[in-house]
Amino acid sequence: MAGTRILIVDDDRESRNLLCEVLEANGYIVESVPDSLAARKELDAGNGYEIVIADLRMPGESGIDLLRELRRRNSPHHIVLMSSFISEPERQQATELGVDAMLDKPFRLSELLQLLARVTGETSIGVSG
Repeated sequence: MAGTRILIVDDDRESRNLLCEVLEANGYIVESVPDSLAARKELDAGNGYEIVIADLRMPGESGIDLLRELRRRNSPHHIVLMSSFISEPERQQATELGVDAMLDKPFRLSELLQLLARVTGETSIGVSG
């Protein structure tokens, strides 16, 4: 976990800020962007992100579109999708595309931290901040 770099992709500024604050308080290195296009630019810059946490529904390209593009590129990033509503076809499509995890909003921050620990193979941690 220490030093793990995470990119948050969410069109909601308050959600991005909250996630950044909590993850940074728990030792992650976090950046955030408002959409999939900005996410691809950030990832293409080679900033060493290990995990991408993306909202499923955003203006323009969705989180599934971003997932599809990253998998097409054989991206090594762990991908977590989050949404207040994930339909069964979306879940199936995300699973087929190799999503690492899906979070239903609203979620507890401890749930997110446990999920990240599982995705990275770390020991689960509690919430700080």
